[in-house]
Amino acid sequence: MKKVLLTTTALMMLGGVATAGDMSMSGSISLSYGAWGEGDDAAGADAWSSEADLNVAASSSSGSISMSGTLEIDEDGNPSQGPVSLSSGGFSLVYDANAIDGIDTPDGDTGIEDNYGDYSVSYTAGSLTATYVGDHETADSMMSVSYTAGALTLGMVMEDETEGGDDGETTTTSASYVTGPYTVSLSADDADGWDASVAMASGDTTVTVAADEAEVMSVAVAYTAGDMSITASQEFNEGDDTAFGLNYTAGALTFGAAYDTGNAGDFGSEAETVVTVGYTDGDVSISGQANDQDEMEVSVSFAF
Repeated sequence: MKKVLLTTTALMMLGGVATAGDMSMSGSISLSYGAWGEGDDAAGADAWSSEADLNVAASSSSGSISMSGTLEIDEDGNPSQGPVSLSSGGFSLVYDANAIDGIDTPDGDTGIEDNYGDYSVSYTAGSLTATYVGDHETADSMMSVSYTAGALTLGMVMEDETEGGDDGETTTTSASYVTGPYTVSLSADDADGWDASVAMASGDTTVTVAADEAEVMSVAVAYTAGDMSITASQEFNEGDDTAFGLNYTAGALTFGAAYDTGNAGDFGSEAETVVTVGYTDGDVSISGQANDQDEMEVSVSFAF
């Protein structure tokens, strides 16, 4: 009963604020059976599970300052604060505790990167964009600047992950240039790391050749034809990773398959081999996925 009262009160409060602006509601409900891991973390035994999520968004843009916020409610009836944003002219501020991308570190259990930035401030003026991301608990930060002049794009990223992350202090500069079907990209950091690539687009096919400071070279091919897309890549000199991907859509039916030798031993969507299938019937979506770790999951859901 307390959860119901808390949720109702939160909705009433947000509704009161929204009378001065706009309010929208969205959400989803899903029912699943199976077990699906993540990264280094196996899923365990097959089981039934269900999820219900409701998002209430409110925004105001009647003056020179725009503001928006989101209230998120899950199946347990627990409301939580979503991102809050402010913008005016070329400036924008976003606050979302431990969820802002830009400073992150791999999670010890899953191997998946976790964002832990609390806020970001960005400014855009023509072809110039600058962004700062900060974290309250650790004082770690990231600042990026990019500038585009015709076919040339220049960038600089300064990261300080001394306390919460694992990259320490790093400054990376980058440049890319487009000439005809070719895109040439270069990047280097002050830790003697560098990456270089040349991509050539020809009709429905794009071929990319890349190399880095570890003398690891790779060749990747991407091809799209109607409802089908295919990708393939091969690394040389270290690891010799091989990856293939196939995605196909035929009306309401979708099919996907992915293989990556670099993911051997991982679970869930990061497994070495993953097959997915989906079907949409009106507002209801049915999806299934399986991998080479004997994990599978089938879900039925709809969004509103």
